[in-house]
Amino acid sequence: MSEISKYGVVGNPIKHSKSPEIHSTFAEQTNQQMQYLPILIALDGFQSGIQQFVAKGGRGLNVTVPFKQQAWDIADELSERAQLAGAVNTLSFVDGVIKGDNTDGTGLVRDLTANQCFDLKGKSILILGAGGAVRGVLGPIIDEMPSSITIANRTLSKAEVLKGVFSDVFDIQVMSFESLNKSYDLIINGTSASLQQELPPLPDCIVDADTILYDMMYSKEPTVFNRWGNKLGADKTIDGLGMLVEQAAEAFSLWRGVSPDSRLIIDKIRKSF
Repeated sequence: MSEISKYGVVGNPIKHSKSPEIHSTFAEQTNQQMQYLPILIALDGFQSGIQQFVAKGGRGLNVTVPFKQQAWDIADELSERAQLAGAVNTLSFVDGVIKGDNTDGTGLVRDLTANQCFDLKGKSILILGAGGAVRGVLGPIIDEMPSSITIANRTLSKAEVLKGVFSDVFDIQVMSFESLNKSYDLIINGTSASLQQELPPLPDCIVDADTILYDMMYSKEPTVFNRWGNKLGADKTIDGLGMLVEQAAEAFSLWRGVSPDSRLIIDKIRKSF
């Protein structure tokens, strides 16, 4: 019998994570002999926690808040998308080398293009927020060749930093929420406002009948952001559950070399709410 490979997700808190359910389902689908567990790590114990996991034969980890920056710091090798993202959400341990990657942006793009059948090429995109979540998805979005990307944020200087990071590959526009004055094909909420049941101070004019809204957060009921879009008659509103599953599928594929059927687990989790 082949040895069972060890994987997991690290974070603090971690009890709420759906990653064990997702990866266990992927393993069943693809007949992979692997164990995947949630691992709570003390806020000041990330490096020692990783060392313990590797010492016990661990092969790979997903990394969630608040450790994505620390994961970036400890990686011996960074993928191109991890370098652009400035954070790591997927670690692989291969022959004593720690490899860091970021699958968040790929997960978002795959959810939009494959699951929602939305082609980003030539589209005008507005992204709300300028934190790590937004930086993590910008590279893969740029790769889809939209016509424009605008970042709106409360603190303009943070948005300007992101504009500078990606200036070699795309001319990102930066605006305050109050300055927004036209509609967009796609609006992505990359702020954490939905977690507090809040809405950024957005003018109604940015949404029309052709606009698609995408909230990177997800919940049982539509988020405040998506309810706002529905009220304004948006074409479609989408939450981040598909992104969660698709970024996991990308990590699973990196580790195991096989691609799982993500649609089935998206439907399964949705029905379990």
